Amino acid sequence: MRKIPSLFMRDYDNNGLVYNVVTPGTEWVINGEGLPTVKFDGSACWVYVDKLFRRYDRKLTKVSYAKKKQNPLFIANIEDYKETPPGWIACVKYPDPITHHWPGWFPVGDGPEDQWHREAFRSNLENGTYELVGPKIQNNPYDLIQHDLWKHGSTLMLDFPRDFETVEAFLKKEAIEGIVWHHEDGRMAKIKRSDFGIKWPL
Repeated sequence: MRKIPSLFMRDYDNNGLVYNVVTPGTEWVINGEGLPTVKFDGSACWVYVDKLFRRYDRKLTKVSYAKKKQNPLFIANIEDYKETPPGWIACVKYPDPITHHWPGWFPVGDGPEDQWHREAFRSNLENGTYELVGPKIQNNPYDLIQHDLWKHGSTLMLDFPRDFETVEAFLKKEAIEGIVWHHEDGRMAKIKRSDFGIKWPL
């Protein structure tokens, strides 16, 4: 799964919250394009040809991470990243040159670290990305009694506000983590309660 841009810009130098400037490339949301869906709070998964994969992002080596901390203009090469286990599939061919984020997937196995994935997985799920939710995931904000996979984009929200003030007001009163907009051409944008400093989970 590619990193989804936030709808509004974030003040990284101060409080880390968003402010009323639209992130370049997400103006289509403000223009009324795309479908708003509920953002689920769990762990991202991918189903492909009846096989389940869990999120596994490739990380910088300790040495390269230290270089990045010391130099904001640090440019990473492939050798600056840790080796990945066999079976890892990159979501994108190359990492983000600014954030050095390199998302990917790894097949769910039979070890204890994947027990909740196995509990939630059902055969014949359609290909696509899902959110693993349940008692042992993210402090269980949905008060579930068993683990499940919720398909991304499956819960639509109609007539959702699209400007800064009304989005913030909406998230203050609704018991959801956030919103993800899906454009018909594949683009996405998101916003979360925590982006405004609003408490989550409730």
